[in-house]
Amino acid sequence: MKTSNRNLLSLIATAVLSLAAVHAQARDFRSAEVHAKDFPTNMAVKYMSDQLSAATGGKDKIKIFADSSLGSEKDTVEQVKIGALDMVRVSSASFHGIVPDSVIPSLPFLFRDIDHFRKTMYGPTGDKILASFEKAGFIGLCMYESGARSVYAKKPIKTVADMKGLKLRVQPSDLMVSLVSAMGASPAPMPFAEVYTGLKTGLLDAAENNYPSYEETKHYEAAPVYSETMHVMTPEVLVFSKKIWDTLPKEEQAAIRKAAKESVPYYVKLWEQRETDAKAAVVKGGAKIVAAADIDRKGFVEVEKPVWDKFATTPELKALVQDIVNAK
Repeated sequence: MKTSNRNLLSLIATAVLSLAAVHAQARDFRSAEVHAKDFPTNMAVKYMSDQLSAATGGKDKIKIFADSSLGSEKDTVEQVKIGALDMVRVSSASFHGIVPDSVIPSLPFLFRDIDHFRKTMYGPTGDKILASFEKAGFIGLCMYESGARSVYAKKPIKTVADMKGLKLRVQPSDLMVSLVSAMGASPAPMPFAEVYTGLKTGLLDAAENNYPSYEETKHYEAAPVYSETMHVMTPEVLVFSKKIWDTLPKEEQAAIRKAAKESVPYYVKLWEQRETDAKAAVVKGGAKIVAAADIDRKGFVEVEKPVWDKFATTPELKALVQDIVNAK
């Protein structure tokens, strides 16, 4: 009887250990996000989670912490760097100071249009930029477009001359300050939350952003003329912690990379709809649109070329710029 009990206990212990091993291998990767749950980037990472779960038989999933619940973009990038967080989706501008290649897609007037952006950033050139994140302690999984940033003010902006002297809000970034200065405007770094009041009170003459942000913040009430300068197409980037990545088996790494890539076309559809809806909403709200075809793009490109030289400072970065420019 005693031997039988011992055998039974041994079998139970073995079963418990086996079950624990199975559960130990299952992962809910934690991903941070500053936007709301229904924002396209959030929905794309949720789609990635579904693809990853299907590929791993339900073993791996991604748990998204939206609405800045784990901190600002800067905070969450630092958490991913030290391995306290598995992954994060942020603007690639968050990496300008630590990943030199990440600056290149933010250069002014680098992309001719959204098709040019997609051809390069969703292809081998984009993969080259993503690979450069590893040296800084991150695994670049994919990029998501975030539309073109354009200038909005109380008056139309069609030429460089129209920008002269305007107090224009910029992100606190050396690149954005240089970009706006090259246009002849006065850059005014300011937290995004204060822009509406700045425009209303006259502290600012203008600001710049994409259609969804222009609509979401109701900036069109204070600066009702949106001129499609399309000066920057800074992408979003989804990165994984290298510290955690290096502990994963190759098969799991491959499944994560594949799921991330599969989320891109899904995201593009969501983003296109978001942009269309936002543009319709601001027009309905009284905004006037100056179409890209009415902008003197050539004049803007000429004054911004020195900005390319200022930030593409190495032969490697210059070659990356040329790869993008030459893409047909």
